[in-house]
Amino acid sequence: MARILVVDDEKNVRVTLGQCLVEAGHEVDLAVGGEHALQKLDEGSYDLVLLDIKLPDLDGVEVLRRIKHRRPEQAVVMITAYGTIGTAVETMKLGALDYLQKPFTPEEIRSVVAAVLSRQEVTEEEARQSVRAAVEYAKACISRGKSQDAILHLKRAISLNPDNPEAYNLLGLVAELGGQLPEALKMYRAALAVDPSYRPALANLERATGWRYTPPAPPA
Repeated sequence: MARILVVDDEKNVRVTLGQCLVEAGHEVDLAVGGEHALQKLDEGSYDLVLLDIKLPDLDGVEVLRRIKHRRPEQAVVMITAYGTIGTAVETMKLGALDYLQKPFTPEEIRSVVAAVLSRQEVTEEEARQSVRAAVEYAKACISRGKSQDAILHLKRAISLNPDNPEAYNLLGLVAELGGQLPEALKMYRAALAVDPSYRPALANLERATGWRYTPPAPPA
């Protein structure tokens, strides 16, 4: 069981997330805005914070910045809507790598939360043994600002399985966060070359280039 703080000004979103996470066996606390969330974090500790990007008092990016200043290791998942996808890139630079995009299903909520919580248990030794552990460990490195460590483990994941699109996509994200856009685009395209239907790479390529990417048609 984990202790989770849900931060969203929309009551129906708070209720949906809260019920879903309680049913999954977690202890859930709720905050209606940025100041409320920071107050909650001053009063106690949480294994995970689910944070909406758009809040009525402090926006989610500023709340994330303050959380990471106080607790660099705090795990945070951003809640985004269609119009805030671009802003999500800024939150990556502050250490938030995982997102829940509205509207979301209970299965998506449980899947993202389980992945983030389990990631914190992955050791460097385990990351050397399997593709999944290497990718999850790399994500943890990215959220902690350890880009070079993340690159090392993502390249290891590719060496273990060259057909894993997620590793290429994450290498693209690391390059983009480092201001290396041509390298980032190359990695997003490499992910799509492995799997033309891989949605995270499609979304990143479209966002980074500002135009809709059309995967090449399969050979006749």
